[in-house]
Amino acid sequence: MRSSARNAALYLVVLGLGLFQTAGRVLAHHAFAAEFDANKKVTMTGTIAEMQWINPHACLWITVKGADGKDERWGLEFGPPNALYRRGWTKRSVPVGAEVAVVAYLAKDGRKSANADQVTLPDGKKLFAGTSSNGAPDDSTRKR
Repeated sequence: MRSSARNAALYLVVLGLGLFQTAGRVLAHHAFAAEFDANKKVTMTGTIAEMQWINPHACLWITVKGADGKDERWGLEFGPPNALYRRGWTKRSVPVGAEVAVVAYLAKDGRKSANADQVTLPDGKKLFAGTSSNGAPDDSTRKR
């Protein structure tokens, strides 16, 4: 009996430590509405500076000409990398230096950041980039 009680206690400690380690990631994740404005949909054209294929959201960095003619670097949040791959994205889709047009929702706080919805690639192909939180179709409703 003592051995099973000890095993249960050890299991709870390991489970608690695992939950504690992931708490920061869970708290850091945010809802679309907390950061982006669904009423501020824009289209911007820019040159790809960098693509980060990271979880929970891939990020595309583009250089856009501002109203004053100066270069501005914009960060565009995408869905997770695996969802992008399922939608037809590859790492070759976004070569540094290529020009893309992005439809996105601006950040609420005025930062040069937006949640991407659709990207028109250099070859004219349009790919969905957003997340289901901004009204986009999720993969479960797609025809296969």
